[in-house]
Amino acid sequence: MPLIKDGRIVEDEWVAVADGEPVPADRPAVVTFERWQAERASFDGRNAALGVRVKSGTLAPAIAPDLDRFALVAIEFPKFRDGRGFSTARELRERFGYQGEIRAVGHVIPDQYRFLLRTGFTSAEAPENTNPESWAHALTEITVAFQPSLDDPQPLSLLRRRLGS
Repeated sequence: MPLIKDGRIVEDEWVAVADGEPVPADRPAVVTFERWQAERASFDGRNAALGVRVKSGTLAPAIAPDLDRFALVAIEFPKFRDGRGFSTARELRERFGYQGEIRAVGHVIPDQYRFLLRTGFTSAEAPENTNPESWAHALTEITVAFQPSLDDPQPLSLLRRRLGS
């Protein structure tokens, strides 16, 4: 799957490891949350970066105690209309102060890209044969927001209040 960052396709240095498969010791690897819970001790002393992939229904507090162990949190979107991942990403950033990469995986579409960034995502796995221009265009399509976000704490609604409109 192509990886989108800053509206363009970039090289993905991470390898997604299926449950039961060996985890490479010399490459950044992403394991499922279930595997992390079952094999946590086996990752002690690991030198390469580790990431965790969580299902859309996994709440941020479930992984919060271990956030310092993960350089990447991948949040699944089973369908583009399932918005739980947006809430999880925002909570990881705002409540738990997570500074690493948050990646949207699964069924995400360019129309959601701006909202992904506003809630704390840094990258998204795009479908195969995606049109890169559609992801870049999504960054310019909506330039004003009414709600505060992680990428713009001064939304239009606050500006209007300050100006007395």
